[in-house]
Amino acid sequence: MPEIEPILSIKGLHKSFGHLEVLKDINLEVHLREMIVIIGPSGSGKSTLLRCVNGLEQPSAGTVVFAGIDLTGPGVNINRVRKDIGMVFQAFNLYPHMTALGNVTLALGRVMKMSKKEAVERARAALDEVGLNDKIDVYPNQLSGGQQQRVGIARALALEPKIMLFDEPTSALDPELVGGVLEVMRRVRAEGMTMLVVSHEMGFAKEAADRVVFINDGEIVEQGKPSEMFVSPKQPRTREFLSRILSR
Repeated sequence: MPEIEPILSIKGLHKSFGHLEVLKDINLEVHLREMIVIIGPSGSGKSTLLRCVNGLEQPSAGTVVFAGIDLTGPGVNINRVRKDIGMVFQAFNLYPHMTALGNVTLALGRVMKMSKKEAVERARAALDEVGLNDKIDVYPNQLSGGQQQRVGIARALALEPKIMLFDEPTSALDPELVGGVLEVMRRVRAEGMTMLVVSHEMGFAKEAADRVVFINDGEIVEQGKPSEMFVSPKQPRTREFLSRILSR
């Protein structure tokens, strides 16, 4: 059962870019070891929500409290807090001139201030966890898209975060490469990682999520267990979206 106190609490969150209001009064709690999958049409604000959580975007209003720290409060050292918030992006964002090992060790040295020996040991373990122990000396352009994304996951895991955010991690992959990345995410989830995932992979959401959140036009329309959301959604907009997606 989830703990009473959430590890992440989002209250009254608004985000505007000029006159465009992208997020409208978002309220969401994430508990320790919970996996929440956020679904919704493109442009509904899902990625912006994740970027507000890890401080890449500053909310226009509302609060984001993570592990007891108000990330929207004055004087917050967001870079220190980010060490506990792993982020996996749509694009792999790997340095092309660095090997898989180099891409993972970089943050360990810069952010965690580890010695080279410690960083290499931690990076090797993370790459092994995502099934790439035989690719540590390989450069990104020699890896498939799925392997590059798994390096991105290893890079986040190596920092030993308290929560991991996934922003459509399979959207840039060829269909045959999606399964490998989802399998790594299942494994990370099974090991107890708290995860907030934006994804269009409905089968994965149905199978792996503790809770599914449907966002439309910057608002949370509905949320619930996968068995509720996919079998008998309460809101007409949720039913419309799912019927269109699942009929493809």
